Order: sequence, then structure tokens, then C-alpha cells
Amino acid sequence: MAGNTFGTLFKLTSFGESHGKGIGGIIEGVTPGLVLDLDFIQQELDRRRPGQSNITTPRDEKDRVEFISGVFDGKATGTPLAFVIWNKDQKSADYDNLKDLYRPSHADYTYDAKYGIRDHRGGGRSSARETIARVVAGAVAKLMLRDVGLEIIAFVSQVGEIALTGIPSSLSTIESTPVRCPDPNTAQRMIDYINEVRKQQDSVGGVVSCIIKNVPAGLGDPVFDKLHAKLGQAMLSINAVKGFEYGMGFQAASMRGSQHNDEFFSHEGKIRTKTNRSGGIQGGISNGEDIVFRVAFKPVATILKDQFTVDKQGNEAIMKARGRHDPCVVPRAVPIVEAMAAMVIADAWLMNKTYQ
Repeated sequence: MAGNTFGTLFKLTSFGESHGKGIGGIIEGVTPGLVLDLDFIQQELDRRRPGQSNITTPRDEKDRVEFISGVFDGKATGTPLAFVIWNKDQKSADYDNLKDLYRPSHADYTYDAKYGIRDHRGGGRSSARETIARVVAGAVAKLMLRDVGLEIIAFVSQVGEIALTGIPSSLSTIESTPVRCPDPNTAQRMIDYINEVRKQQDSVGGVVSCIIKNVPAGLGDPVFDKLHAKLGQAMLSINAVKGFEYGMGFQAASMRGSQHNDEFFSHEGKIRTKTNRSGGIQGGISNGEDIVFRVAFKPVATILKDQFTVDKQGNEAIMKARGRHDPCVVPRAVPIVEAMAAMVIADAWLMNKTYQ
């Protein structure tokens, strides 16, 4: 199976299945001597884990990370940093009735078509539980970026048709509500809506917005390795993601050049732009402004309503899902978006060091 490694210099290779013994990975490119703040890394995992509130799945996975190489006296040695998170709260029997059925909008059929075999217990490798490895690697990347002053902040900007208007002036309240929306009034509307959807045994999607602050000009490479292309690949590799846009995104298609262009000016010896419609990236390279992008997530595919499907032999069937599932995955996706962004920026930062 290909496609398990992400990055060029800062690189993650992940492994594991949702109902296997564990999920883990190997991180390369970690700065030697970097202090591995285990409390911070665990905190990032806790932000992703289920059971955080009544709007998420009640599964109780503690997700404790165990580093097994690449660390000495609390610091990264520069050698491959290997880690594992042991699975603790699987209920594989919840999936027994799905052994021969293809769940609508899941990877069941496509995995069978490609490999001729699949793990029906929660989707195996296609499960969003795989993103645990990304969060660990992203936390390490954040520690590297924190040392050079970069900050990555993501938040829920839309659930269903309930959306924030613009970016709030303060993002300090993101973690104060279970939906991770920085505006308290909008957050409560989102929570009420998710609870309503859950009672109807349905699911709903949404949008995660992300801002990367204090980015130096010059990160990213032109042509095939544009910084926004790398971010797009990273975000579109996350489970349930259906869209990525940066800057004005699709709105730019209806604008004129005079409306979209970011004019330059000089401020305290630095070249800046008066606006940031480019989202901090021009020509595939960071321009020193905040990088701003949005990621669209579809509704969770597993719902408790009966759905039509077929079995492996093509016979029509009714799927009756069981188990513990999120009515809206978007709040738990916030740390995953941050993690993937951190890996892209850490990789670009390391690439730039090779040019200098």
C-alpha cells in the first residue's frame, strides 16, 4: 500500500488501523536538540480525541502517546522519532453486521476494488483514527515552529448553514466552547444545531478556517511545489475533506483585478501589502502576511438512519449502522488541520535553510 508518507525534509510515515493494536508513525527531519514537550504533545492529542463533549462520539479513547526512539534526556536526537498510540476502546462487534456490506460514502467498496481485501472494523486504515499520527507529528512540527516565532490557529467557521462573518478580532475563545468557534453566540447556534441533527440520527458538515501568523517571506517553491499546493494536498488528504481554498478562494473568480490585487507599501523597513486577498501566498511563495485558508468537511458518512446499499455479491440490502459516531466531525478536525499545516510549514522552513 502506497501513500503512507508525507513531506520532503520534515517527513511523517504513519501506520496502523482503527481496530488494530495501535496507530503510530516515524517522524524524520526533527531538529536535533529540540525539547520534546510531552505535555504539549499530549494536549494536542486530547484536543482530537473523542468523548470531549455531548456533541462528539462517546468513545473513551485516552490516546496516550509513547515515543520509542529518537529521544534522549527529553530532547530529539535528530534520528527517526518513532511513536505509537495503543488502541484501548475498540468495540469491533459493532461492525459485524457490516462485514459483507458497503457503507454509503465510505471507502469500503473502493478498498475492495483496489486491494481485494478490507478491514470492515471501523474502516481499518481508511478510518479517521489514522489522523492521530498526524496530530503527533504536527505537535512536534509546532514545537519546531514555535522556536522561530510561528503560530498556527484553526477554528470552526461554519456548521451546516450557520457561518461566521469574517474573522473575529480575538481568537482567544476558540477552546472555550466544544464546537471551537471563537464567537460565543455563533458557537451556541452551532451546538444547538448539531444536537438537533444528532436527535434526528443524521450528521452535518462544516468549514475549518486556519491562520498561520508570523510567516517569513520566501517559504515555498514555484511551479509544482507551490506552498498553497502543498497545503492543499495536506488538507485534502484529511478524512471527509471536500474542498480547500486560500485567500479569497472561489470568490476571486467573480472579482476584477482592481478588486483582488494586494497593493504593496513599506512599513518600518518591511514590505507589506495593504490587503491580504492573496492569503499570504503569491506565486506559490509566502509574502510575509498571514497565511489564511479554509477547509470544507462533508457530513459524517455513518448515520444511524437506515440506508440502501449492496453487499459484496451486488445484492441489494438495508444498512443499519450501530456504534458510537460523531454527528459533526468538524470540531475535532481543528487540531488535525493545524497539524497538517504545521508539517507543511516546517517542511518549507527546512527546505529554505538548504538554500541559505
